[in-house]
Amino acid sequence: MQVTFLGTSSGVPTRARNVSAVALRLPQRAEMWLFDCGEGTQHQFLRSELRLSQLRRVFITHMHGDHVFGLPGLLASLGLAGSSPEGVDLYGPDPLESYLQGVLRTSSTRIGYPLQVHRVKRAAEQGSLVFEDDDFTVRCTPLTHRVPAYAYRIEQKPLAGRFDIQKARELNIPPGPVYAQLKNGETVTLADGRVIDGTSLCGAERPGASVVYCTDTVFCDAAVELAQGADLLIHESTFAHGEAEMAFQKQHSTSTMAAQTAAEAGVGQLVLTHLSPRYAPGNPVTPETLLNEAKTIFPNTLLAKDFLTLEVKPRCNSL
Repeated sequence: MQVTFLGTSSGVPTRARNVSAVALRLPQRAEMWLFDCGEGTQHQFLRSELRLSQLRRVFITHMHGDHVFGLPGLLASLGLAGSSPEGVDLYGPDPLESYLQGVLRTSSTRIGYPLQVHRVKRAAEQGSLVFEDDDFTVRCTPLTHRVPAYAYRIEQKPLAGRFDIQKARELNIPPGPVYAQLKNGETVTLADGRVIDGTSLCGAERPGASVVYCTDTVFCDAAVELAQGADLLIHESTFAHGEAEMAFQKQHSTSTMAAQTAAEAGVGQLVLTHLSPRYAPGNPVTPETLLNEAKTIFPNTLLAKDFLTLEVKPRCNSL
């Protein structure tokens, strides 16, 4: 999995940072998922190496404008380009569907592809899956914010164990399409009548990678629980530690709250995003200040910037 940050500012864009949007690219299936879609997100796509035509799913955390104002335009552009024949699935809070319907209706915009909206409230409250297919699961949990907000956990299912080619050769199994079946753990009957159990030629299953996207929220136990053991935690860091009182009032996180979540959840890496525009370079408190504050609690912390791309791999995967 590859994560690309398309917007890392909170509230309003700045010259260096657009508002919230994170793309999750799944190269093995030529597919992309988007988490939040603030104003100007489609412009960020044009400035990146991502292909908007690969967009298949959009997950919205909450209905504040810096997380959703870019969605109607992006969906409309997809329709004009005719580049989404499979359609797009949207996941988010209850008002998401009526918001989109209102904007599209009043602007006389027609979406010429299948568009389905899934409400996540019930799944979040019941602890059930928001999405599942053969390769991935997505769960979410309610956060603590001024409006209903949800964090998402994307988990890759375990990968097949390594295929022992040398052992297959020793068994005189002829190379060809049968190798693919055996790699998948299938039982295959060879031309000479032998029956080969593919699992006997494969090592133990390998864990898949996991990513948690957590914004907007003040520190809460639900976020810690959702992020348990994740390989990558993307967490909002709107305020510096010195402005914790304001963070509680506005129900946002400080740098140290994000780091505390990462530490208690035992994640592999923390990335800070959703930074207040007040922390511009040259001001008394800068983004690097927030990074250093977080590192005092959770050393393996990065500071997101627009167009930063990270490869997400399981920590116990030796590849």
